[in-house]
Amino acid sequence: MGKIIAFSNQKGGVGKTTTCVNMSAYLASKGYKCLVVDLDPQGNATTGLGFSKSEVKNSVYQVMIDDAPIESAVMKTCVDGLDILPSSIDLAGAEVELVYLKDRERVLKRVLETAKKSYDFITIDCPPSLGLLTINALAASDTVIIPIQSEYYAMEGLSQLMNTIKLVVKHLNPDLKIEGVVLTMSDNRAIISRQISSEIKRFFGKRVFETIIPRNIRLAEAPSHGVPIMLHDVKCSGAKAYNSLTEEFLSRQPAKYKKQ
Repeated sequence: MGKIIAFSNQKGGVGKTTTCVNMSAYLASKGYKCLVVDLDPQGNATTGLGFSKSEVKNSVYQVMIDDAPIESAVMKTCVDGLDILPSSIDLAGAEVELVYLKDRERVLKRVLETAKKSYDFITIDCPPSLGLLTINALAASDTVIIPIQSEYYAMEGLSQLMNTIKLVVKHLNPDLKIEGVVLTMSDNRAIISRQISSEIKRFFGKRVFETIIPRNIRLAEAPSHGVPIMLHDVKCSGAKAYNSLTEEFLSRQPAKYKKQ
């Protein structure tokens, strides 16, 4: 049975999609079968893996709202072993439509129950908000990874996210755990980056990944080419960091999730 991981932070522009897509790609490159679920109406994970949102026939929207079978929407990506359940423009209205559905917070959980048998890891790119879509992601997940940008406002709104996670644990998903916190867009030359990093480590302790993702032009370019960084420039500092982060993530996993 696959492990489901939500990548969540309601603050936009923190490298959430970049981290979700690139970790998933590196997991696939290491022999794990992986599915990215693009739950963000902006669809950046979808375009970042080479798909135009206008070309998507069935998306996560049709699967959640119209009960379309998940197999009808999943697409193979440019990385062997990596599939995507894409987003589409329709997803923007899903928050409103979910309100009228029975057991509305667990719609995605029901969708992914069958998919868990086919994948080692399912990663969910959450929208930059704490609405019903993100609640669905957290209710469906085993763990959550929180990407945090190494900048002055990094901690702003974090208490709101932590409070949402606590509420989900209390009412919807008692087994949900924080997998870890990833420091992104770091500039080691900047004193403020180092100060923020130490503050976040003091707050989260050992849950902060040792690997820090640097600011990197090649990393920023990759989505416009529709490929993860490993297919754009495998030797750049961003690619090396995401490979290292994926190795660190795997080293933390229980034996049942590791390749023998």
